[in-house]
Amino acid sequence: MPHPKILDKDKTALVIIDFQEAFRNVVPKFDCVSKNISNIVRGFRILNLPIVVTEQYPHGLGKTAREILDILPENTKTIEKTAFSSCGQVEFLEYLTGANIKQVLLCGLEAHICVNQTAHDLLNNGFDVHILVDSLSSRTKENKQIGLSKMSMNGVVSSSVEMALFELLGDSKHEHFKAIQALVK
Repeated sequence: MPHPKILDKDKTALVIIDFQEAFRNVVPKFDCVSKNISNIVRGFRILNLPIVVTEQYPHGLGKTAREILDILPENTKTIEKTAFSSCGQVEFLEYLTGANIKQVLLCGLEAHICVNQTAHDLLNNGFDVHILVDSLSSRTKENKQIGLSKMSMNGVVSSSVEMALFELLGDSKHEHFKAIQALVK
């Protein structure tokens, strides 16, 4: 039996928080973070796992970055919000609960604001929360680090795209092992 902090494909959803066009020119390494988010999305597509996208005030900040939007599966749940925490939008928690999700894998923007508040609210609602450190940013490196530190101190599990995908596979005999392995090479 796997450790309870190892991701379980039957209980996990990916949540992409506010990775929107308005941040493209103000977030360091936006393209690198975008590439990593694209890889985790491709992995979740291969494994046929649920993906939720949130957009903070899209009328002002734009839609999710085009390179991510273009590869999202059709059944992706997209939620517009104004609260910093995604949990401030009732349909967010309703969706996760209705899909029997127990583990949430977070990525996106900004680490110290929307991701941080969402992570803490998810913990408070009984979810096991994992953060993709390589798929997350803030406008400053310091704010990213402060956000990561606070989340970690309060029980959020740090992860990476490669770590998460291989936890979800669980075994090199998994039918999608080669496809996932190709994503991270």
